[in-house]
Amino acid sequence: MKPETLSFFEKVYEVARLIPYGRVTSYGAIASYLGAPRSSRMVGYAMNVSGEKNVPAHRVVNRVGLLTGKHHFEGTNLMQQLLEAEGVQVVDNQVQDFDSVFWDPSKELK
Repeated sequence: MKPETLSFFEKVYEVARLIPYGRVTSYGAIASYLGAPRSSRMVGYAMNVSGEKNVPAHRVVNRVGLLTGKHHFEGTNLMQQLLEAEGVQVVDNQVQDFDSVFWDPSKELK
């Protein structure tokens, strides 16, 4: 399918699938990469309904590294557990050393 025929949600999913293991990005970073910098909430909505689409939604957090989407995962700490299994340290629902694990699609996908 050509990129111009994809829905916004599908474009979000394509970017999210590229987030490397052990790294995180933000809703806003994905929105900016897609040319819609004011659409971070729409990226969040896309992550919320991405369940059966093979999308690593656990790697998408808010702009300061908070696990704001964790309530959309089964179990109380599944998002955190998935991140920690990849070596990302999380304390009090926040990614630690956020800058060192942050993946910016605008810089990485030139």
